Amino acid sequence: MSAFIIVAAMLVVAIIAILLPPLWRLPKPSGSGDRREANLAIFRDQVAELEREREDGSLAEADFVQAQAELQRRLLDEVEALPAPAATRTQASRKTAFALLLIIPLAAATGYLLLGDPRALDPLQRQARIAPEQIEGMLAGLVEKLKKNPDDSKGWVMLARSYKVLGRFPEAANAYGRAGALVNQDATLLADYAEVLSQINGGNLQGKPTELIERALKLDANEPQALLLAGAAASERQDFAAAAEHWSRLLVQLEPGSDDAKALEAAISKAREIAATQAGAGRSAGKPAATTGAVSGEVTLSGKLAGQVKPDDVLFVFARSQEGPRMPLAAMRATVADLPLSFRFDDSMALAGGKKLSDFATVSIEARIVKAGQAQSSSGDLFGTLTGVKPGSHKLRLLIDQVQP
Repeated sequence: MSAFIIVAAMLVVAIIAILLPPLWRLPKPSGSGDRREANLAIFRDQVAELEREREDGSLAEADFVQAQAELQRRLLDEVEALPAPAATRTQASRKTAFALLLIIPLAAATGYLLLGDPRALDPLQRQARIAPEQIEGMLAGLVEKLKKNPDDSKGWVMLARSYKVLGRFPEAANAYGRAGALVNQDATLLADYAEVLSQINGGNLQGKPTELIERALKLDANEPQALLLAGAAASERQDFAAAAEHWSRLLVQLEPGSDDAKALEAAISKAREIAATQAGAGRSAGKPAATTGAVSGEVTLSGKLAGQVKPDDVLFVFARSQEGPRMPLAAMRATVADLPLSFRFDDSMALAGGKKLSDFATVSIEARIVKAGQAQSSSGDLFGTLTGVKPGSHKLRLLIDQVQP
């Protein structure tokens, strides 16, 4: 709004600046004054000549009066034909200038109020308000373009996303299917396609949606939407350990303390609780529990570093293979306020591509207080590490006593 008003005001000022100076400045002297003086001088000479002729007796009194009257008449005619005095013209011009100075802004404002739309100056009113008919028109235009160019994968993806926003899931699924290789090579699009198919099936993720999710995670093991859907699909299958696994990998990508993070933490806790109940039921039925590779212990903070942390600082505890990928095999998240913290990792909490703790002869356990709030290490982090831990080890003592350079 302010930008429009400023530009409009500048235009009005520019117009006034063009019109006023010629009206305001004093007129240049012209020859009219000299002409007036010359006419008066000639009149005086002619009157004096008439008087001399009358005194000499060569001009009768009646003729003198008639000639003098004729001279006066001619002088009056000449004076009336001359331009007005400069002072008079200047006064009139300045009155006109004052009038324009007031009339132009008022006329501009009045004209906008009568012909324009003052509501358009309101930022809220300027926001796009597209009628449903306009949306349908744009979609129809896009469909026509795709009929002429059916190999436009980006166009099909745009159409699919548009249909999804409108809740037209069957059309969105069909458009994603037409996008071909572009979708098959993009983890985010595969996850979105899976969600669309699940909506058609009443939210069910089993079958092709799960297949698409698995393909997405092969392309990008940390794709957020794919991890969320993978956890939901596992929960549908009553595989709550797998659900907790997928959601734990998503949790480390969220902003600590955010509403999304809190909701996901609650879901992970619930899934693990149910998984533990399932494991207990399996043991009661004589089934082996997933405890072969379990490690457990307690994390504490060195007293010399206690002054460098706050209660709400984020704490991660990881189990990693000592040889092989650095991707955690299992992880848990807490805060400094939870210290001393008890931890327990087993095969049901495996994170990295299906690898489990029991697949390795030794692992390392690391606890890290992160200053940036993310799982990745950064300068200033406080950490402690245990190496050479054999799966099945318990009552471990992990001390956070180092500072990341």
